[in-house]
Amino acid sequence: MFTGIIETLGKVTELRHEQGNLHITVESFIAAELKIDQSVAHNGVCLTVVALSDGKHTVTAIEETLQKSNIGHLKTGDLVNLERCMQMNGRLDGHIVQGHVDQTASCIDLKELDGSWEYTFEYDASTGNVTVEKGSICINGISLTVVNSKQNSFSVAIIPYTFEHTNLQQVRAGSKVNLEFDIIGKYVARLMQR
Repeated sequence: MFTGIIETLGKVTELRHEQGNLHITVESFIAAELKIDQSVAHNGVCLTVVALSDGKHTVTAIEETLQKSNIGHLKTGDLVNLERCMQMNGRLDGHIVQGHVDQTASCIDLKELDGSWEYTFEYDASTGNVTVEKGSICINGISLTVVNSKQNSFSVAIIPYTFEHTNLQQVRAGSKVNLEFDIIGKYVARLMQR
């Protein structure tokens, strides 16, 4: 379980394919505090730490993860948003995030405003996922508030702190991002289908 509050940025230092899996090595300042078998969200994808070495950790993404997220598009040198799992005695500053990406979206517009940024994303609505105005959305692991919710697109407003401390600084028109829709909204949508 995560909150969508990014702890730090990590830098991809190695990518190794093995059968249908991708082993990803990431350098970050939290690596020294990690343990083998610990869950860490990478761009919002919950992955298990399988190896540790000198300020780096390695995780493995299976084919299902590579198909449903942007993890398979990572390149050496890319920045990834990192968040360790939530502590039960801590504050929930973002929203309830499972680390299970529902689908990807494309950035279709980016506006630099006076002191902030507005990103617009488009996604395949045929999967049944929905956003609501002022509801929560998780983009690349970042807990954000939806504005301008439409059937297959939505926007988010980004403050300077979030822009500077997440990999949204690298997102441009055409970039693919991971989406995890609000868990409560997913349950409500499923119940309404019955």
